[in-house]
Amino acid sequence: MEIILASHNLHKMEEMKAALKDLHFEIKTLNDFPEIGDIPETGATLEENALLKARTVNKLTGLPAIGDDTGLEVDALAGEPGVYSARYAGENVTYEDNVNKILNEMTHIREHERTARFRTVTAFVDGFDEITTAGKIEGLITKEPKGTSGFGYDPVFYIPEMKCTFAELSTEEKNKISHRGHALQKLSKLLSAHWSANETTGV
Repeated sequence: MEIILASHNLHKMEEMKAALKDLHFEIKTLNDFPEIGDIPETGATLEENALLKARTVNKLTGLPAIGDDTGLEVDALAGEPGVYSARYAGENVTYEDNVNKILNEMTHIREHERTARFRTVTAFVDGFDEITTAGKIEGLITKEPKGTSGFGYDPVFYIPEMKCTFAELSTEEKNKISHRGHALQKLSKLLSAHWSANETTGV
């Protein structure tokens, strides 16, 4: 069986493939379908965007698809950037641009007030069923980037229990505790049960 990850983001695809490795299917990405360009994230919520991506790819290819969307919620910024995390500093910006905007806006925020969380919603769509899962992790925004792994806001998202930022963890370590890792672990279990039930009923 083939399944498509509805993303062109190489870093995200790496994490998703690693988290879904126990499912026995061939994982493809949008890079295998160059005719499918970027899918606009026009939803008002993470779930809407995740479903939008998965539905679009499923409709265009006829294959099962997994979409996801992630938001960073910073309490001192009234929950921003949230659903706009990928384009917080504007359209077509770099990860560094987004990180710098966050840090600049939090220059005078004290350490104990720098609380934040990552949320991820994943969505599976195969033309018959739709399954969504969610994951989150609490942390703090550092005052400067630390670490060279990961992507996005990883260098400034500090996990107190780990005593490091996401960017100081390997992909495997990050997937065990991260928002995306939790959402994908739930999805993997639900998909295994979903396919087992379909095999039993002959669907």
